[in-house]
Amino acid sequence: MTETLTLSIDAMGGDNAPNMVVEGIETSLSHLAEVKFLLFGDEVKLAPLLENHPWAAAVTEIRHTVEAITNDQKVSSALRGGRNSSMRLAIDAVGAGEAAGVISAGNTGALMAMAKFVLKTLPGIDRPAIAAYYPTQRGESVMLDLGANVDCDADNLVQFAVMGEVFARNVLGLENPSIGILNVGAENLKGNEAVKKASAMLQETSLPIKFHGFIEGDDISAGIVNVVVTDGFTGNIALKTSEGTAKMFGEFLKQALSESLISKFGALLASNALKKFKMKVDPRRYNGAMFLGLNGICIKSHGGTDALGFANAIHVAEELITHSFNDRIKEDYALLSGNPPTTEKAAGSE
Repeated sequence: MTETLTLSIDAMGGDNAPNMVVEGIETSLSHLAEVKFLLFGDEVKLAPLLENHPWAAAVTEIRHTVEAITNDQKVSSALRGGRNSSMRLAIDAVGAGEAAGVISAGNTGALMAMAKFVLKTLPGIDRPAIAAYYPTQRGESVMLDLGANVDCDADNLVQFAVMGEVFARNVLGLENPSIGILNVGAENLKGNEAVKKASAMLQETSLPIKFHGFIEGDDISAGIVNVVVTDGFTGNIALKTSEGTAKMFGEFLKQALSESLISKFGALLASNALKKFKMKVDPRRYNGAMFLGLNGICIKSHGGTDALGFANAIHVAEELITHSFNDRIKEDYALLSGNPPTTEKAAGSE
């Protein structure tokens, strides 16, 4: 028999929570089997929603709390005063072994800080990073950091590069992924001290990784490299800009195809191609970023997503857990760092 997978959900995180969260759970069940959800949030709000979503209700246990972390709450305040919040309790469930992973669409900084405090980090990792799939002209790439760390030094960027390389091999299935550091130019003399030092360190490293060098913003969508490394400030802006551009382009295309009878007829003839295009650039398909570097599965959903996007974040968690991707990242990072796990550790004797 297949073992039931238990996932922990922050029901109150996100712009459209908790409705979007419950609807997302219901949507995810069309592709998931043998799964259980621990739903942390206000039972007064959650119970009626579950009544309207019988599939979700059948596999969900509400863990009541009225406290929640707001989008604008400071990280220090969340850590000190958010011990009984839906976000913190959802993370605690993973730390206690009740759940295999946690998903939240809430405050990114608070989620990272709490997850790092409860789950701890992998050996050699100072700061976990948010990593996610990114569509390109050549397929998919992985980009990190996407908002967890606003300020990064060279060591942080190098750690991101190593984790991203491991992620690309294990998740994207790339045999020898290339790595690039996002910069204001491809020349070695450009950029701040952190990116220049990180570039020098990766050029001189003995690790078996393929370092491309610096890349610029337009190289991301071109797919010049498989792993895009940057600080969280720049990465988050790049991500949101690309999402906004995709939405704007979609609106322009929609307007152009509905201006006249001829354009409407053309749109009808090209409907299948347009559906494929829409699906390929739909940011909801790529929703669900993993905090790489944590000793546990923690997925950050976009705060403004809908039920379909949140369902995809749940699928990301399920896939990573089912295929033991986090364990592979731990093992591969140890090997790449020159500290391979001992036989006892690999066998789980700790």
